[in-house]
Amino acid sequence: DEQIERERASQRLSGGCCALAAIYLMGKFYVANAGDSRAIIIRNGEIIPMSREFTPETERQRLQFLGFLRPELLGKEFTHLEFPRRIQPKELGKKMLYRDQTMNGWAYKKIEEDDLKFPLIYGEGKKARVMATIGVTRGLGDHDLKVFSSNIHIKPFLSCFPEVRVYDLTQYEHCPDDVLVLGTDGLWDVTNDKEVADVVMEVLTSYEPNDLCRYTVVAQELVVRSRGVLKERGWRLANDKLGSGDDISVFVIPLGGPGNYT
Repeated sequence: DEQIERERASQRLSGGCCALAAIYLMGKFYVANAGDSRAIIIRNGEIIPMSREFTPETERQRLQFLGFLRPELLGKEFTHLEFPRRIQPKELGKKMLYRDQTMNGWAYKKIEEDDLKFPLIYGEGKKARVMATIGVTRGLGDHDLKVFSSNIHIKPFLSCFPEVRVYDLTQYEHCPDDVLVLGTDGLWDVTNDKEVADVVMEVLTSYEPNDLCRYTVVAQELVVRSRGVLKERGWRLANDKLGSGDDISVFVIPLGGPGNYT
């Protein structure tokens, strides 16, 4: 992240990206995630999550706590508090549900002038945004990102530090159908864990266990199915729902060799 900051001036680069890395070391897989990509292990048909997405919803309390500690970062335009909806001036003095950085549930408070500011976190699900700008709260870069038509920097709220999960391969017997799947959010936006596991099993069982190209075919199939087919109403999946409009990158990594097949 610091290197990107140093190079942005000389190379005139802006923007940022998520990061998902898997490192094999001394019998263990270390999976590090910063962003909204995802990694899962499929072992004997069982799905084992190896990451979680970092979004304004999943990191709400961290973001609100920073806004509480450093109110100057909010530029006098945002409030770190969260309300079920935008508050109207006519509601001053009335009571409304809210939550702050210390709360998992909701409580009531009397609406004050500061509560009319735009919320630090706005929207739900994939539409949730930090300062109405970005929907991913960890990653690399974005040092120049600002709130639209303002001088408020968003970078202080974005973390480059990944969450790391460890999987010990020596604790289990793995066959060639056991894999680690790494995918960007373009895959997971339209395809859930079970659907990915179903595609993995469908493709792998149609090849011989010692045919290594089958893992590449699985990755290709996941990309193609998530993109969909171009029709008159845009890219459509097999169920006629919208295909992924984001970039899709997929890695499928075998956990067991042909000699481990049972």
